[in-house]
Amino acid sequence: MPDTSWQNALARLRNGNARYQAFRQSHPRLDPEWRAELAAGQNPFAAVLGCADSRVPPELIFDQGLGDLFVVRVAGNVLDETVLGSLEFAVNRLEVPLVLVLGHEACGAVTAALGDSPPPGALGGLVARVSPALEGLALPGDGAEQVDVAARANARHVAAALRRALPAVAATGHTRVLSAFYRLADGAVEFLEPAP
Repeated sequence: MPDTSWQNALARLRNGNARYQAFRQSHPRLDPEWRAELAAGQNPFAAVLGCADSRVPPELIFDQGLGDLFVVRVAGNVLDETVLGSLEFAVNRLEVPLVLVLGHEACGAVTAALGDSPPPGALGGLVARVSPALEGLALPGDGAEQVDVAARANARHVAAALRRALPAVAATGHTRVLSAFYRLADGAVEFLEPAP
């Protein structure tokens, strides 16, 4: 059985992103035999809470295959009851050792949260979930740089909220929750805090 530590999971994500950046993807575990094996059950090595943005698909930017990642995607990588329930399933039932909150460059939800007035409808409710991460945040003068600073802060904020909300994380120490930031132009993932 492969090493299922959070350290090993983090290394697999880092190595996969390095392959992706270098255009040396291995596109692992996509063959018909592996698909048939997965029909019996899943054993992902990490969970990723990412943005719904079409430019940031975790399986591709980390060069992983079927069954490797348990992915939850929602605009702004925000946390609500449904997202929390999904990640509780990954931690408690699938026993993933790593949960990664992945923000990204030029995030539309974060851009909307920085705006002067909330958007109408359900989008306004989603944007309101980003706003707490931005309270008291010192922002640079440039618009694009402001969004990126805010997106990093949002990813850190959501990761901290997950650490508090996932009982198995606090109780067992088996699972780590980290945050990261994806750069669109070069495909690099920056890990935002040192691994505990």
